[in-house]
Amino acid sequence: MSVIQSIDHARQEAIGAHGIERDALEAMLKRTEPALQWLRGRHADGELQLLRLPAERRDLAGIEQAAAALRQGATDIVFLGTGGSSLGAQALLQLADYNVPGLALLRPGPRLHFLDNLDPQTYAELLGKLPLATTKFVAVSKSGGTGETLMQTMAALDAVKRAGLEAKIPSLFMGLSEPSKPGKTNGLRALLESFKVPMLEHDTGVGGRFSVLTNVGLLPAAVAGLDIKRIREGAAKALAPVLASKPAAEVPSAVGAALSIALAEQKAKPITVLMSYSDRLERFAKWYVQLWAESVGKNGKGTTPVAALGPVDQHSQLQLFIAGPRDKLFTVITTGVKGKGPEMPDDLSKLCGEPTLAGKTIGDLVAAQGRATAETLAKNGCPVRTFHVETLDEISLGEMLMHFMLETIIGAHLLGVDAFDQPAVEEGKILAKKYVAEG
Repeated sequence: MSVIQSIDHARQEAIGAHGIERDALEAMLKRTEPALQWLRGRHADGELQLLRLPAERRDLAGIEQAAAALRQGATDIVFLGTGGSSLGAQALLQLADYNVPGLALLRPGPRLHFLDNLDPQTYAELLGKLPLATTKFVAVSKSGGTGETLMQTMAALDAVKRAGLEAKIPSLFMGLSEPSKPGKTNGLRALLESFKVPMLEHDTGVGGRFSVLTNVGLLPAAVAGLDIKRIREGAAKALAPVLASKPAAEVPSAVGAALSIALAEQKAKPITVLMSYSDRLERFAKWYVQLWAESVGKNGKGTTPVAALGPVDQHSQLQLFIAGPRDKLFTVITTGVKGKGPEMPDDLSKLCGEPTLAGKTIGDLVAAQGRATAETLAKNGCPVRTFHVETLDEISLGEMLMHFMLETIIGAHLLGVDAFDQPAVEEGKILAKKYVAEG
C-alpha cells in the first residue's frame, strides 16, 4: 500500500482515558461487517457505480479527448460548479500545482479557475478581465438545476455574446450534466444545448461529493496533464481489501470509520480534525469536510469535520487542539519530505544563532513538525490517527480519496443514516430559489 494508516496513538493503552479501549474498538469493528458485506453486494450487482469506477477504463479516452479540446487555443479554463462538482477536482489538481501558494501563478498551460463559491463582485470582475476569445467555460451540475451554476453559466454566455463572440460559443463552452429524463427539467442542458454546446454525461449513479473518480474530477485532472488512469489504480488499492473479504480489522477504511464513531459515541469526541502536512493536500482536506459532513450529518447524528493545514495551523489552532476541550479525534497526514527542499548553509545558520540547522533541509523541519504534532497531541491525551504517504502522486492520492469515501459510507452505516442523500441542503436550495423569485 502507498498509504499507511496507524491508530496506535488513539488507543487507551497509549494515551489514557481519552483513547479507545481495545474491546470497544473490536465491538465497533464487528458492527462494520454488515456495511462491508453491503459494499461487496453493491459491487457485485453494480448498484453502487462508485465501486466499479476503480476498474473502469473504457471512458478514459473520451475524457482525454474532451480535455484536449478544452486546452486547444485556451489561455484560461473556468470550471463552474459548487460542492462536490468542484472540490474533488481541486484536490486532484493540487498535484499539478493548482492553488499551491506561489507556484499556482507560475504553472504552465492554461490558467485554471474554479468558481465554486458564488460572489457577485468576484464573478463580475473576472468576466470583465478574462480574455473571453481564448477562455473556455465548463459548467458542471449533476441535476442541471443548481442555481449557482445556472446563474454563472448564463452570465458567462451573456458576457461572451456582448463581446461579439456568440458564434464561438459552441467551442468556448462545455457542459457536464446527467442525461435528460422524461418529465424532468434539466435547466443546464436546455440552456447549453440551445447554443449547440457539447455536453458530457454525468454518471447518474454517482452523487456530486462522490464524483471525483468520474469525469467530474478526471476531466480537470486530464486538462492539467495528470495521469487519470493512475488515479483510478490508486482507488483500487483502497477498495481491494473490501472486495477480498478481509476481516474489518484489516480494512483501513473500516478501521477509520470504527475509530471515529466509537470515539464519538463512547468518548464524547464529536469533532474530527484532518490536518495535512502538505500544501498539495489543502483542498483534499476541504473535499473531506464536505464529503463527511453532507453524508453523515442527519437525523441529529454525525460528527463535525474540521480542516487544518500544517505547519501553518500549528501557529493558529494547535494551542486550542492541545489545551482546549477534549472533544476531538485528530487525523494527521504526513508525506515523505525528509531530506527534500532547500538545504540550510552553514554560515547563515550560525549567523542566525541556529547552528544545528546547518545541512538540514526545509523538508527535515516539516517532517519533524508533523511527527512532533502527532506525538504532542497524543502525550496530552488527545486521540490521534496518522497517515503517511511517502510519495504524493496520482496513485497515492487516488487511494486516499477512495479510502475516505469508503470510510464515510461505512461511518454512515454505523450511524444508521443514508450516506447518499442531503435533504437539509435541498431544503435550503428550494428556499433560496423562492426568495430570488419573490425579489
